[in-house]
Amino acid sequence: MSEKVFESIYREIFPFWEKISDEDREYICRNSYDVTYPKGKNIHDGSECSGVILVRSGSLRLYMMSEEGKDITLYRLHKGDLCMLSASCVLNAITFDVFVDAEQDSQCCIVSGPAFAAVSERNPDIRIFALETAVSRFSDVMWVMQQILFMSLDKRLAIFLLDESSRICSDTIELTHGQIARYMGSAREVVSRMLKYFAGEGIVEVYRGGIRILDKKRLRGLTF
Repeated sequence: MSEKVFESIYREIFPFWEKISDEDREYICRNSYDVTYPKGKNIHDGSECSGVILVRSGSLRLYMMSEEGKDITLYRLHKGDLCMLSASCVLNAITFDVFVDAEQDSQCCIVSGPAFAAVSERNPDIRIFALETAVSRFSDVMWVMQQILFMSLDKRLAIFLLDESSRICSDTIELTHGQIARYMGSAREVVSRMLKYFAGEGIVEVYRGGIRILDKKRLRGLTF
């Protein structure tokens, strides 16, 4: 991908783009690259500064992992979303490891972490943007923690199904029980039992590899 293409993309997503010098814009584009990650590929393992990731297509999952190997999904990134938590050299306040995997075949633009950090040192607008982007994602993380700690599973599952349906603009959700459990920070067996209950109540239809929402009104009623 040429530097001109990167500049066209960044002009649309970075609110600070017109405020920085031509030299800094050129430097960011020169230190950017386009990459396609296959489904299941680990993109960032928390051990280094992988850079600022822009999702152009596909889906990424950000998660934390315990020493025992249990992981909790923090949030997912889709087309047009930006990941700053993979660039620890830009945000020095990040002191915990975040892992990033490709949930689907995903095309991404990557800005080198050291390059982005160097330009941000010269431009307060970039530092402010990076912090605001990270803070907005921490709100998502806190929402996940609130659900895990304080909500019953039926409520959490209803919220997840409604949010996913809204995101994809469809009542048919093509996710396995294992994927849903991973996104919710639960066990597959527990999610399967709750989906079986929902199906028995006529709220959803469960089929191999997916769920179809049949009664959105009743499903929404479980979220209160």
